[in-house]
Amino acid sequence: MKTRITHSSFIIFAVVLLMSACSVPSSENVVLLPVKDDPTISFNIWFKVGAQCDPAGKEGLANLTAMLMTEGGSEKRGYEDIMEALYPMAAGYGANVDKEMTVIRGRVHRDNIDEYYELLTDAILHPGFRDEDFQRIKTDLRNGIEKSLRYANDEELGKAVFHDFVYAGTHYGHLNEGTLSSLDAITIDDVRAFYAKWYTRDNFVIGLGGGYDQTLVARLEKDLKALPEGMPQQPDPPAVAPIDGFEMLMVEKECDATAISFGFPISVLRGDEDFYALALFNSWFGEHRNSASHLYQVIREARGMNYGDYSYIEIFPNGGRRQMPETNNARRQQLFEVWIRPVQHVHRHFALRAAIRELQHVIDSGMTREQFELTQKFLDKYALQYATTTSERLGYAVDSKFYGIHGDYIELFRRKIGELTLEKVNAAIRKHLQVKNIKFGVVTADAEAFKAELVANSPSPVTYETPKPDEVLEEDKAIEVYPLPFTDAKIRIVPVEEMFR
Repeated sequence: MKTRITHSSFIIFAVVLLMSACSVPSSENVVLLPVKDDPTISFNIWFKVGAQCDPAGKEGLANLTAMLMTEGGSEKRGYEDIMEALYPMAAGYGANVDKEMTVIRGRVHRDNIDEYYELLTDAILHPGFRDEDFQRIKTDLRNGIEKSLRYANDEELGKAVFHDFVYAGTHYGHLNEGTLSSLDAITIDDVRAFYAKWYTRDNFVIGLGGGYDQTLVARLEKDLKALPEGMPQQPDPPAVAPIDGFEMLMVEKECDATAISFGFPISVLRGDEDFYALALFNSWFGEHRNSASHLYQVIREARGMNYGDYSYIEIFPNGGRRQMPETNNARRQQLFEVWIRPVQHVHRHFALRAAIRELQHVIDSGMTREQFELTQKFLDKYALQYATTTSERLGYAVDSKFYGIHGDYIELFRRKIGELTLEKVNAAIRKHLQVKNIKFGVVTADAEAFKAELVANSPSPVTYETPKPDEVLEEDKAIEVYPLPFTDAKIRIVPVEEMFR
């Protein structure tokens, strides 16, 4: 494994100063991250509602409601008026909606806090739910599914297909944005009713970070208590149907390369002891956008088959646009997932075999001491890059509230990583990972031909445009015939236009 290159020591030093300058006190419904010399104030207001709360047939309602609150007008201000007011402040606010969390996030220079505060709280307390905003946002969401997701971004399409496939039949089992038919079914009265049910004084946690003063904390607590009473009942965690062998949902689409995602649910959540062991393994095996990680070295570096190959033990939205994980996507169930970025169709079978083979090998043999020690040292510094700003650290602090974690999460993560042993990591790999029951989401052309290759376990030899070392060519002989137990009955092919209808 090659030596990893981290970000500059200057950035790390700045983050250490940030971490040492503030603490994360919290009360029942407040998370505070004071940073005395930060001239900005960050807001992270978590409402305990998400896509899992969407009524059947109205999938996407949680997301649409939050977007109307933050990307529409209020009762007394139109959306254009709000944008004009925010522009000279160089500030803004928006909503992040996942399965279990809706977080209203914003940031402003403290010199503008009074004007900004009025706009932010007006959006939360007095959303306008205007018909023109409703129609505009619904149209944007439909276009995002019908045109962008289906036809312009095979990487995100493959991951969305995989996630929906894993969680089919559960509250997690649809896009946060909903489907085309469910968006058509949602009315403005549905939005108003959803807001009234879930946006209550008993259903939020306030997160504040940066250079605020205590009067702002008291003011925000008092003002948000103007929301109606109520503690709506949360849905149960998703009861995922057991995976039986290798199950694949293959989307047929005219495209130049094949996108592959695969994995399975895991019971380990952030804060569990085994989480840190799996985090170290995952960093070595497939750290997102890290060219020194193992999968990247095997498929991209040694063979040049695609742009990158990564693995995850937590949901990682917008991976094509992000270097570091995004906060405020906390869940009561997570996935182990491998993302093979698009490969040429001729290489799709080989790349899939290579990834499964490497996972099987580490489960059987474990990490070596050299791999463990190098990754442990790497993560101690790299973890500082997860949250380099006050707003990012505040996001982690609110997530810690969800998971029941006390104190600064990044500091806890580094300490736990430092306390690990090779034996603990390899034991966690054997306990939580497997290659027997896996679901696959694939976007490809000529899907029937690929299905036939998989079911027949046909050899998948590769040729290269440039010479490769002898050890690579020798390993290729084992990979091209590595058995994958697919059966005809467990591979379903769906035309792309049928997805997310």
